[in-house]
Amino acid sequence: MSNPFTTSIARHPGLALLALAIGGFTIGTTEFAAMGVLTNVGEAFGVNDATAGHTISAYAIGVVLGGPLLTVTSARMPRKTLLIALMALYTFGNLLSSFAPNLELLIAGRLITGLAHGVFFGVGAVVGTAVVGVARSGFAVSMMLVGLTIANIVGVPLSSIVGDKLGWEWTFRLVALLGVATILGVWWFIPPVAPLPGASPKSEFAALKNGPMWLAMAAGAIGFGGMFAAYSYVKPIVLKGVGAGSIAVSLALAAFGLGMTVGVLLGGRLSDRSVNGTTNLGFITTAISLAVFAFIMGTMPGVLIGLFLVGVASQILGVSLQAALMDLSPGAPSLGASLCHSSLNLGNANGAFLGGLVLTSGLGYPALAWLGVILTVFGLGLMLIVQRLRVPQRILEAAAPGTSGAAAVEGEK
Repeated sequence: MSNPFTTSIARHPGLALLALAIGGFTIGTTEFAAMGVLTNVGEAFGVNDATAGHTISAYAIGVVLGGPLLTVTSARMPRKTLLIALMALYTFGNLLSSFAPNLELLIAGRLITGLAHGVFFGVGAVVGTAVVGVARSGFAVSMMLVGLTIANIVGVPLSSIVGDKLGWEWTFRLVALLGVATILGVWWFIPPVAPLPGASPKSEFAALKNGPMWLAMAAGAIGFGGMFAAYSYVKPIVLKGVGAGSIAVSLALAAFGLGMTVGVLLGGRLSDRSVNGTTNLGFITTAISLAVFAFIMGTMPGVLIGLFLVGVASQILGVSLQAALMDLSPGAPSLGASLCHSSLNLGNANGAFLGGLVLTSGLGYPALAWLGVILTVFGLGLMLIVQRLRVPQRILEAAAPGTSGAAAVEGEK
């Protein structure tokens, strides 16, 4: 069996990774834009923040469902073609959201959009690994996710401003345009990449029998829910908790995005040294940063510092968890990587839901961060069990050695 991950398959690896980063920017802007216009959506449809938060949960549920379903059914599709098809679905979902006349249709549009999220990142992670070689797989994943983090510095704050000035609908029309730009970037810059040799729906289904992989996914879903319990309600924290204006919301979103960028770059480098160690570090630092946030979120400087720290820690966790899940499913790395995003967005859904319960119970905004600490610590405990059950394999071990990465381009025209 040939190994498509040994060496680079792209003439210009930097441009190929740039195309994936553009996709990450588009997805990051779409995913987190709903948080920036949460209050606007609530006012438009006459519902409270907790009910408007269902648009966040709907997207997350789409990611959870789409990750395994679309990865399995598209196992034999050429990777470049699949990336383009996924972004086309993503763009359609955003357009549907932007023209939604009621909250129910907006929720449906967000669900459709979320279906493509995890698969795009999962396939993109495998393509990125093929571009730079397996020894730098953590770097490849981090470069793709840099686009997502930059979205939180530029795209999400801009979408919040657009939502305030032009209406929340224009936020989703903006990200639909970004989807078109991503399709063009993938078309021009990504080299042809065939599926793994022997890949099929049957082989992908076989990977679903991996118990440690599912337990790691549960660890991510619960642990990452801790971050989302607080971050999902950043706009009301700033507007109602601190009493600041709408510009302060954009600054808060940018602070989180800057932290995410630092965390992704650190996580990629550290994961190439030790996946397990970096994953544990991510859980621990996320819990600590959320505890700090709970104490200092009463002032605007505290919000900015706290969100920056949470952004750094949560993305160290995010990058390393994706690498861990890819290692736990070496015969189906696309599935492992996509399940990571299903896991993280299940955390998005449960974090937003549980955070909404905290708000409606009247416990106050700091309680959101303390809820996050509890969830993150629980996730760490599950991950430690995974590490005792099984030592992950590198993707390289799933295929026979000694074959050039050029084999990955065979079969795709």
